[in-house]
Amino acid sequence: MDLPVDEWKSYILQKWSLLPKSIQVTISTAETLNDLFLHSSPLLQPEDEMFLKRLSGGYLVGKDPDASLFYREKGNKKFQEKDYMGATVLYSKGVSHSGSNSTDISLCYANRSAALFHLGQYETCLKDIVRAQTHGYPERLQPKLLLRKAECLVTLGRPQEASQTISDLESNFAAKPALSASQLQILQRTLCRVKVKVQEKENLPEIFPEALTKTFECVDLREENEQIPGASSSVGLHIDPLKGRYLVATKDILPGELLVKEDAFVSVLNPGEVPPRPHGLESKWDLQVTNGDLHCHRCLRHTLAPVPCDGCSYAKYCSRECMQQAWDRYHSVECSLGALLLTLGVFCHVALRSTLLARFEDVGEVIKKLCGEMNNQRICLPESKNQAQILKYDLGGEGGEKDKAVETPIPGCDINGKYERNYSAIFHLLPHAKNHSPEHKFLCAVSVSALCRQLEAAGLQAFTEDLKPTKLKASETPVLCAELNVWGVAMLRHMLQLQCNAQAITTIQQAGSKENLITDTRQVRLATALFPVVSLLNHSCSPNTSMSFIGTIATIRASQLIRRGQEIFHCYGPHESRMGIAERRQKLRSQYFFDCNCPACEREKQSPLSGPGREAFCCHRCRALLQGDDVLSCGGPACTESVSRHLLVSRLQDLQRQVGAAQKRLRNGRLELAIQLLLGCQSDAESFLSAEHRVVGEIEDALAQAYAALGDWEKSATHLQKSLQVVEVHHGPSSVEMGHELFKLAQVFFNGCAIPEALNTIQKAEKVLLVHYGPWNDEIRELQKMKSCLLDLPTIPVGPKK
Repeated sequence: MDLPVDEWKSYILQKWSLLPKSIQVTISTAETLNDLFLHSSPLLQPEDEMFLKRLSGGYLVGKDPDASLFYREKGNKKFQEKDYMGATVLYSKGVSHSGSNSTDISLCYANRSAALFHLGQYETCLKDIVRAQTHGYPERLQPKLLLRKAECLVTLGRPQEASQTISDLESNFAAKPALSASQLQILQRTLCRVKVKVQEKENLPEIFPEALTKTFECVDLREENEQIPGASSSVGLHIDPLKGRYLVATKDILPGELLVKEDAFVSVLNPGEVPPRPHGLESKWDLQVTNGDLHCHRCLRHTLAPVPCDGCSYAKYCSRECMQQAWDRYHSVECSLGALLLTLGVFCHVALRSTLLARFEDVGEVIKKLCGEMNNQRICLPESKNQAQILKYDLGGEGGEKDKAVETPIPGCDINGKYERNYSAIFHLLPHAKNHSPEHKFLCAVSVSALCRQLEAAGLQAFTEDLKPTKLKASETPVLCAELNVWGVAMLRHMLQLQCNAQAITTIQQAGSKENLITDTRQVRLATALFPVVSLLNHSCSPNTSMSFIGTIATIRASQLIRRGQEIFHCYGPHESRMGIAERRQKLRSQYFFDCNCPACEREKQSPLSGPGREAFCCHRCRALLQGDDVLSCGGPACTESVSRHLLVSRLQDLQRQVGAAQKRLRNGRLELAIQLLLGCQSDAESFLSAEHRVVGEIEDALAQAYAALGDWEKSATHLQKSLQVVEVHHGPSSVEMGHELFKLAQVFFNGCAIPEALNTIQKAEKVLLVHYGPWNDEIRELQKMKSCLLDLPTIPVGPKK
């Protein structure tokens, strides 16, 4: 969660309510963040810290051999059930809780290698075998590990290495015959089988597995902007007194053009909805799988075989290299604070990590920026306007047009007018301190104070003035900056910035069973990050760009034609296709502190009844739209039907419950019952909902999945095409949602051997998805494989009719 756990929020809110009115006023009217921090920090009492410590104690983030044994045994059960994916995740949990030089960790690595072997992850299996051996895997168990290694090498087309492994194994047998007769017999049979495989491949050229495509390296800007690192030369940076900094097109931009490719300045993996362990539970350890179990905590790449931090069970990485980089830059400080950071929330964690990363820039300048002038030990943070620089941008295009240089103060730019994609840019993001409620500011200030005190109490001397990346090693302890309060104010600033400036890093995950022939995906939040360039984009409820992520890298593409001089917009969440204008404006006002006047909002304000059919109720007699407020009347010319809105809303809620129950049965494999329920829902929906209603689309999509699971591709396609019509009405024919739905329809036609229809749908899906993702998207590559397969099919000649 973004903010601290509910118990801490309630506790601090109660503390606020009990403060004398004069202190509340002093904090509420603080002129600077420095004043806010210095007035709030002393109010954190020892009993408050004890309460926070008890809350943090519910998170088990340390090493525990009992936990390692627990997860290994649970993994063994999954392995016996042939649930190799489930076994892999549980073995990974066991690895994370094991001591770095213990037998436990070697056993978990070895068991995980067996599960990975059955999943066909041979390269990763080999790495786990090496890890098991490095961590002291028992000698008596080595033979089966070496046999697995040999089988991996054979499968990967590396027979020479496999032969050497077999020779080592045979030497091991001869030198130390420690196995029983039955064990030896089994191993010898397996060894013979592997040796045959080796002999079959020995005369073949050695084939190395194709390296994993480094997708993010293949996504490049055509021409990078000289003034805005990470942005295309097609955009320019402007500033306005009302809407602040923003990006505009300096020339016409075609749909699909890459406008921004930016690595996050800071990111923190979202821990998922894992509550702290309640006291008194029989089992200390949970079996829930979260993003933290499946993704690298530094680069966010998906990994089946994470490598854990040597000091805690929480942080996991895709490789030793990622682990060392994280340790060098921030985790050496965060390692012992895992439980506290989980309690204080992701925003507090991002705030801490931002200041830790600031140490690797010109620390003297950072301190100067943070401190401002110090008078009588008073620490002041400068306002953004004092750091503003001048940027000259060119509004002219090619072809000899006259340059129009405009001098405007742009916060975050250096003296040459270049936007700094560094801590300075992060510092200049607005904290909107005047807009946050006094209670919220007090919660953030006290939480940061608690974190600072923990840093001091633990002796974590995190902030120095002469730190360089190469100097920070696991064995060294930096020297503590004399003014920890300076960094406390910086963390408070970042924590307040995040409500308006945090960017959720998302990923597309497959929903439902892996065995489904038709992919059903959903977008999930993976991490919270700060992107200096992405933060320059203003909001629109109908944006002209589309954003996607590859690990910690954000890519922004034009989703439609953007004319020269037009502003480039991003959607902050409230989109016209998902929310009505009232809900969107309330959301934007409460979270981002502005009233949206984008073209979509202006259009809906001027024509509030435009497009009512999307979510409208219909007359059950003539199917015309119902109109009105509390009592809805039929809009048909010859129909006098009327009905209470309350009754229809109640019917809709009941229908949604029925659809949810059918979807649950579908996920559980009870297909016939799911179809029966969904057909009933379909009939009910037709009696009072418009054909374009979102719930109608959900019903058709679920029916398509059910029939696909039964192998009835024709019926599946029929229902999916109806769902596609609803998606097009809500999101538009060129939307990313339309692309995903077309991808599913292409899969249905492909599996049903409807070749012309499949090729036609593949072409449509490719065209839409290329605009939003570029050519390296997984779905696009899958579409290309399907097309290649269909085009390679032999043509069956048709003989003359008799």
